[in-house]
Amino acid sequence: MANELDELTGPVSEEGRDINVIHKQISVKVGFGSKLFEFFLWFPFVLPGLIFQFMKVSARNYFRALEQKIQHNASQIDNYLEQRVQILQNVVGIVKKAIDLDKDVMKSVAQFRGGVVVNEENRSEVAGRLDNAMQDIRVAFEAYPDLMAHRALADAMQQNNYLQREITAAREVYNDTVLRWNQDIFVWPTKMIVAAKAGYTTRIPFSVSREVKEQARAKFF
Repeated sequence: MANELDELTGPVSEEGRDINVIHKQISVKVGFGSKLFEFFLWFPFVLPGLIFQFMKVSARNYFRALEQKIQHNASQIDNYLEQRVQILQNVVGIVKKAIDLDKDVMKSVAQFRGGVVVNEENRSEVAGRLDNAMQDIRVAFEAYPDLMAHRALADAMQQNNYLQREITAAREVYNDTVLRWNQDIFVWPTKMIVAAKAGYTTRIPFSVSREVKEQARAKFF
């Protein structure tokens, strides 16, 4: 039998293909066969039906715990983003005293100072705005030798780099938990039946904006 995916003779995309996260939630549904399965568990003996009831209770508790874990993972990302906002404010204060910083950067910082509430809808947007503001400050930082010698500023930039790595790691943990949820709600019979009755849907993992993708393709040197 020949390989279904043959890298030698199969169709090849010479121009390549970009990868995007599909922002669509898929509902869990079970058919008549699942209902029939549950019905026959009670006949001719009651014990299998009782055992399955306990299994469904366990699955329901599992999903509730997993849902709280997803919330916890998302909260960790928000905490790191908030710390980056604080560092950004400190950095701008130091840089502004030394050079004439770009007005657009100052506007961004002013918005953060006004208090930005991070939630599920705007988490990626806030992270992108932080990245853009820090990039502008980094350019100024590297263009002025006197700023590079400023101890407090150097420490702040180092903390920013550390937090960026932590945010990336936290996003990986969040995506792993979302993947587990998306897989488990379709595990038949127990988890899938419980998920369908509860009205659960798949969750959307973290994704970056089109602007960030375009920046990643740009030439830095």
